[in-house]
Amino acid sequence: MDLYFSPLACSLATRIALYEAGASANYLEVDPKTKVVQNDGSDFRKVNPLGLVPTVRTDDGLVLTENAAILQYVADSFPQAGIATGPGMERSKLHQWLCFIGTELHKGLFVPILDKTAPPEMKAHVLSKGLSRLDYLENYLKGREFLLDHFSVADAYLVTVINWTMATPPIELAKWPAVKAYHERLRTRPSIAKAVAEEFELYKAELARHKAAA
Repeated sequence: MDLYFSPLACSLATRIALYEAGASANYLEVDPKTKVVQNDGSDFRKVNPLGLVPTVRTDDGLVLTENAAILQYVADSFPQAGIATGPGMERSKLHQWLCFIGTELHKGLFVPILDKTAPPEMKAHVLSKGLSRLDYLENYLKGREFLLDHFSVADAYLVTVINWTMATPPIELAKWPAVKAYHERLRTRPSIAKAVAEEFELYKAELARHKAAA
């Protein structure tokens, strides 16, 4: 399996899931600005025309995109890891959380706030609407260790997105103590700690590369 990723982007969730499963993969770093695959200098857009990570190429040569689909594919490919769910309502709950994280938090809240070209008034509007999603998450996580009754790929995705609060000063986690405690607790999980540490080093190298090219 090939995983195309960019350091500390949403593709981090798939790396976490693979580490959690003890699975091997080829990790192919994509520069978010140039879309060049750092491993071999190829054009990532020939793999995914949208140039978006994560993108997975399976051992059969099939290309899969979109976080929710990729995370469920990884979870189902390694059932012994226990990061998916069974069928029925439990699987629907997993879908629910992957959709919530992807739409309400990832795309709905964090992407506009992280957009350096977005006008201040737009960011203010997004915050006025989007912070209620964190309120919802805060109430849900009170007294809970994970989103489901065990660690799942939904947690891998949520931790990845919450990490971005380090780059979004208007979103201060101290306002949501249950979310903050959840994040701090899961950051110590071996699969997450390893993935974050590795990608942080790659992220620093990416910044240095962009600075040199400027």
